Amino acid sequence: MTFADLLLSAIQRSEIPLRFEPGAEEAVAAPVTEMLHAWITAHIPAGDAGSDYDAGYRALALRLLAELSGSAELPPVTS
Repeated sequence: MTFADLLLSAIQRSEIPLRFEPGAEEAVAAPVTEMLHAWITAHIPAGDAGSDYDAGYRALALRLLAELSGSAELPPVTS
């Protein structure tokens, strides 16, 4: 499952009145995805950060961006 699938599923379950119009889910999802992209990007440590913590933090942020763009699948959900 991709982030886009997860987001569209949540939007489809919502009470948004326009959800029955073609493309409504994508129209709602686009600004949410853009906002999340900007938010995650703002938290990426500089590429030359020397600590292992910063390297791990950067790797996580890049993974989240890949999931957000749809180029990586979400990890399986475990309960």
